Amino acid sequence: MSTWSNALNFKKIPLTAQDNLPDLALVNLDDWGLVTLIGDDKKSYLQGQVTCDVVSLPADASTLGAHCDAKGKMRTIFRLFNHNNGYGFLQRKSVMASQLPELKKYAVFSKVDIEASDDVLLGLTGESAQAVVDQLFTGEGDVRVIKAGTAVKIDEDRWLLAVTAEQAETVVNAIVEAYNDVRLSDSTLWDLYDIQYAIPRIDAATELEFIPQAMNLQAVDGISFKKGCYTGQETVARAKYRGINKRAMYIVSGEAAQCPQAGDALERNIGENWRKGGTLIASYQYADNLAVALVVLPNDLDSGTRFRLAAQPEFIWTKQDLPYTLEDE
Repeated sequence: MSTWSNALNFKKIPLTAQDNLPDLALVNLDDWGLVTLIGDDKKSYLQGQVTCDVVSLPADASTLGAHCDAKGKMRTIFRLFNHNNGYGFLQRKSVMASQLPELKKYAVFSKVDIEASDDVLLGLTGESAQAVVDQLFTGEGDVRVIKAGTAVKIDEDRWLLAVTAEQAETVVNAIVEAYNDVRLSDSTLWDLYDIQYAIPRIDAATELEFIPQAMNLQAVDGISFKKGCYTGQETVARAKYRGINKRAMYIVSGEAAQCPQAGDALERNIGENWRKGGTLIASYQYADNLAVALVVLPNDLDSGTRFRLAAQPEFIWTKQDLPYTLEDE
C-alpha cells in the first residue's frame, strides 16, 4: 500500500477574499475518483453513453461531459482524457458507487473493461503550474503521457496529474524538492478554482437532479448536438431546440458562519418573502468568513435579486458574473 502522503501536510490554505492565490500549489484530490475504460470498443461504447463527442476527441485534449439517465438527468459530470492506452474519466468520488455500475451496465455486450482506478490524483495550481509541467514532464499539448500516468491541463491555472500509487511519492517529492515555494493544499483550493471558472460538478447530493443545461454544460463544451444518440439525448436536445430548460448555474457570494455543502438550499427574496431559489453545487469559505459558491437558479431572475442560505438566513448573498456567456451561438 502506498504511503506517499503520510509525511506531507495537505491542509486548507488560509486565504482571505483579498489574498492572491498561491503562485504554485500541489493539491491532494482525494475526494475525486477516476474511472478507466480499456478495450477495442471503448470509444464506440462511451460515445453511446455520454453527452460529449468521444469519437472526435484528440489524443492531446480533454473534454467535459455528462452521463445521464434515460430522462436526461445527470448521474455525473466528468472530464474525459486519453489515459494508459484507454480513457480516464474523472468525477467526484461521492458518485462512484452509484454511477459506475450504470456506466458498466451494457459493457458485457462490448469489448470494453470499465473499472475504478486506484491512481493517485494530484493538482498543480497557480500561475507557475504550466512552467512546472513543462520543466518536469516532456511532451506537448493539453494531455501528456508522463511516467506511470497522465498530465491533463484543466485551465490556464491548473493541471491534473493521474499517476500510479507506486509512483505518486516520486512525483510529489520531485515537485516539493525542486520548488521550495510550493504550497501544499487539500482539495478545497481546487474547489475555489472550479467556482471561479464556473466548472460544474455532480456530487451524491445532486445526482439525478438536473439536466446538463441547468449546469451550463453547453457553455463549457460538454455537450455535442451533432453526435449520434446517447442515453438522455432526447431531453438534452429538447432543452436546446424547444427552450424547455428554465435553470442555469451561477456564482454567488456572501458571508457564512460555516461553509455550505452540496445540496444545500439557497432562498431568494420575493417582495417581503423568501422562497426556495436554488441548490448549492460547490462552495468555498475564505478565512474571513466570506464564501463563494456555484448554485443552480432559475435563469430569469432579476439582476438585483438577493439570496440567503436556508440554514443561515442572517447573511445576504448576491449573484456574481460568470466567466463565460450562456447565450446560444
